[in-house]
Amino acid sequence: MMHTMNWKQLLSNKRFGLEELHEMRKDDRTEFQRDYDRLIFSAPFRRLQNKTQVFPLPGSIFVHNRLTHSLEVSCVGRSLGNNSAKLLLALHPELHESHLSEIGAIVSAACLAHDMGNPPFGHSGERAIGTYFSEGNGLRLREQLSELEWQDLIHFEGNANAFRLLTHQFRGRRRGGFVMTYSTLASIVKYPYASILAGEKMKFGFFNSEADDFRRIADELGLTRLSREDEPLRYVRHPLVYLVEAADDICYQVMDMEDAHKLKLVSTEEIRQLFLGFFDGKKREHIADICHMVKDVNEQVAYLRSSVIGALVKECTQAFVTHEEELLAGTFRGCLTAHIASPVKEAYEACSRKAYEKIYRSKDVVDIELAGFKIIMTLLDLLIEAVMSPEKAYSQLLINRVSEQYDIHAPTLYGRIQAVLDYLSGMTDIYALDLFRKINGNSLPAV
Repeated sequence: MMHTMNWKQLLSNKRFGLEELHEMRKDDRTEFQRDYDRLIFSAPFRRLQNKTQVFPLPGSIFVHNRLTHSLEVSCVGRSLGNNSAKLLLALHPELHESHLSEIGAIVSAACLAHDMGNPPFGHSGERAIGTYFSEGNGLRLREQLSELEWQDLIHFEGNANAFRLLTHQFRGRRRGGFVMTYSTLASIVKYPYASILAGEKMKFGFFNSEADDFRRIADELGLTRLSREDEPLRYVRHPLVYLVEAADDICYQVMDMEDAHKLKLVSTEEIRQLFLGFFDGKKREHIADICHMVKDVNEQVAYLRSSVIGALVKECTQAFVTHEEELLAGTFRGCLTAHIASPVKEAYEACSRKAYEKIYRSKDVVDIELAGFKIIMTLLDLLIEAVMSPEKAYSQLLINRVSEQYDIHAPTLYGRIQAVLDYLSGMTDIYALDLFRKINGNSLPAV
């Protein structure tokens, strides 16, 4: 019989790394709110303000960066979680004493953390790291690494890196990394399986180095395991992952369109028609009336955007609650946005097509990808050479740049490469560019 997960076990405020001190705290802040606050005040979160979301970092027009994107995703995630909790508690009054009422706080914390492991230059940064090992100079290291370690490198994934950042004990830091609750950690793992199972999509959830940590969390929460003992780890998703994913999908589809309008890649009429497509009948008339009252075009677009997000939150909440049994049984397929009703579904798909056409292939977006590739390939080359031959004079100069928390003298080659990737993925776009210029002799400190 197929194992069914249950909410009482799935929602645990036990902290990773502080299990022996676990007690049922009754306090002004719940444990899940502590997760949220801890992330907001952390240095890796702050650094997201100088990391590319989609468009290059701003000139005169301020578009989204990773930080503003993560904050917005967190707001949408909180609404999705709170609304879902309300409907689920009405269906399951026996769960009033569980943590079910707090899933808004869990999802909003997980949304804050979901991009923290991403390297500089957006998704092209991830691809550049993977490509360095699969096609670039990193190929020469293949014979010196195990198959599992090699798969981690050629499929490098920001999601898996976020899980590592939150759980790994860096040098001089405390055990358990950020010491987050088990449920928050499980809610960020979109692909709960090892890199060797990544396949064509290049997606996986944790590096080989964190596999035991993920297993511990998954077993504690009662996630259904799909792999046998002798196979690489594979679990079903924690149900809340679907809410985190929906919040992310909603924000980047809708907010990227708003940014594209500000940058004049999409006309006002195009975006107006796209956003009005989410509504029919009376609601559409009401929105049109308000747009007539407001003369400022950006304000009109902002109002339309907020109405669209409201409609998508409502539909995704409904899909989550409707499919609760499948989510707990681990048989749900696809993402929540694929299970929403008309006209919202068609309008969302129209937005996706427009975004691909006008945004993701635009010159500025492609240019930053090209630059990002070059910068990351160069830095990787030099940093990996430095940890492979630390006795060389140039290696020592570079190693002195690296923060002590990264174990670049680790006993294994895999450990040293990971330390390089930890350092590199923690960089902001600006820091990576600055280091690249200095290395190439294009810039010197001010004299």
